[in-house]
Amino acid sequence: MKREQGSTLFLKGVVFLMGIVVLALCLFGVPGIVNELIENYPAMIYLPILIGMYGAAIPFFFALHQTLKLLSYIDKNTAFSESSVTALKNIKNCAIAISILYAAILPVLYIIAEKDDAPGLAALGLVIAFASIVIAVFAAVLQKLLRNAIDIKSENDLTI
Repeated sequence: MKREQGSTLFLKGVVFLMGIVVLALCLFGVPGIVNELIENYPAMIYLPILIGMYGAAIPFFFALHQTLKLLSYIDKNTAFSESSVTALKNIKNCAIAISILYAAILPVLYIIAEKDDAPGLAALGLVIAFASIVIAVFAAVLQKLLRNAIDIKSENDLTI
């Protein structure tokens, strides 16, 4: 039994590490980027980036919380439950929100990339937006599979 409960320990560690990295970026990376943008661009340019990046951090941390809840359900052997489906639905919605936020700041990133001759900046925004879409699709597929597995399990429980 202890071996099963520790099976998600590595995944929980990875989730915590991802959270720490993004928190460090929010505390140290984004202010540095914005300070440089303030010196070179008007508020119309840097404010959408600031709002978009910090705005995307909120659904990201909520998705990490839902991931930890999902891993705890797996540890408790209650992975095939409505709460797991709800956690996957929340993760999917958070990934969609992140994708929309980064897609919204892509035009501003394009303006900065054109002026600074740095096309990788716009590509980075695209990568984040598309990665979020991939995560949303994957979570939606898992949600559907889990929903079907729960339905089959409940039918089997009624049969026996």
